[in-house]
Amino acid sequence: MSYLEYRVQTVPTGLSKLLHINWALVLLLTAVACMGFLMLYSVAGGAMEPWARPQMERFGLGLAAMFVVAMVPIWFWRNVAFLAYGFAFALLLVVEVAGMAAGGAQRWIDLGFIRLQPSELMKITLVMLLAAYYDWLDVDKVSRPLWVALPVVMILAPTALVIVQPDLGTAILLVVGGAIVMFAAGVHWAYFAAVVASGVGTVSAVMASRGTDWQLLQDYQFRRIDTFLDPTSDPLGAGYHITQSTIAFGSGGWTGRGFMQGTQTRLNFLPEKHTDFIFTTLAEEFGFLGAASLLLLYGGIILFCLASAMTNSDRFASLLTIGIAGAFFLYFAVNMSMVMGLAPVVGVPLPLVSFGGSAMLVLMVAFGLVQSAHVHRPRGRA
Repeated sequence: MSYLEYRVQTVPTGLSKLLHINWALVLLLTAVACMGFLMLYSVAGGAMEPWARPQMERFGLGLAAMFVVAMVPIWFWRNVAFLAYGFAFALLLVVEVAGMAAGGAQRWIDLGFIRLQPSELMKITLVMLLAAYYDWLDVDKVSRPLWVALPVVMILAPTALVIVQPDLGTAILLVVGGAIVMFAAGVHWAYFAAVVASGVGTVSAVMASRGTDWQLLQDYQFRRIDTFLDPTSDPLGAGYHITQSTIAFGSGGWTGRGFMQGTQTRLNFLPEKHTDFIFTTLAEEFGFLGAASLLLLYGGIILFCLASAMTNSDRFASLLTIGIAGAFFLYFAVNMSMVMGLAPVVGVPLPLVSFGGSAMLVLMVAFGLVQSAHVHRPRGRA
């Protein structure tokens, strides 16, 4: 019996797949989402509308989508990786031509029942394509320049479209998320050292371009950098978000002011309290212990993903799981750093907690891919 024949026989089929679902991961995801429902209820002043109820419905839909994706064999997702990437890339092109603009950015496609943000879909399809690429590529070619250049193009092409929307936060997540898959696949560290050196040079060039005819960032993006370096320089303008966020964090203390008792939230001092800055609301109402609890749940999700990847002998499935875990980590790490003043404000939502439709659904589909990799991994001894 060949390895492939044995592998097919040891992969669960039919309803038995449900027994192999990583139920601990499902419970962790649900627990995080419930914290989000609670905070959205709070920021609405103790009402299910306009945020908590729609978020619950989207999570329910996302949970169903996760199970559907999980039941599909992982080899199918490997085979459609290029098509999925191409579809997401095409949607990014549509955004450039006929996308919906809001808040000075053109990032969405209005489908009537939901505003789809294609860049969210690209985060996952990029990981799928890179995992499929390195599954196909011989291991001894991974670090050869030509074979390194191809995935770099795969990463930079959508990143360029996202930057012009403009959406610097998502662009950074695409680049770093792609780099995580490349590193996990075994690309030599020297390439990453070269990228870091180039990044330092790019930052220097960006800062030098300010006020010139070849300015590389928008004025509002430079103001975000100024705010990050010195929030008190403009406490009622560009520094308002971080200033109010810092006050809310400090007032929360160890145990918080209590559910629905946060003054910064209740008195509307805290902007974007239901999206980007919802973690600040949690910290104010439940304090350090509440914030640490959410962080522990996030950490548990990452650990379960990495444990699944490390025990999976299928290269595509393993790289896919690591890539999605890395993207998920970047989501909450960047958001938390942003609202605590440890990183510039770049508009990255808190996963499964911040109010949002496409971000929630895409993330649940991504975890469906993780579950598919876990359910369909080879089992038994050859």
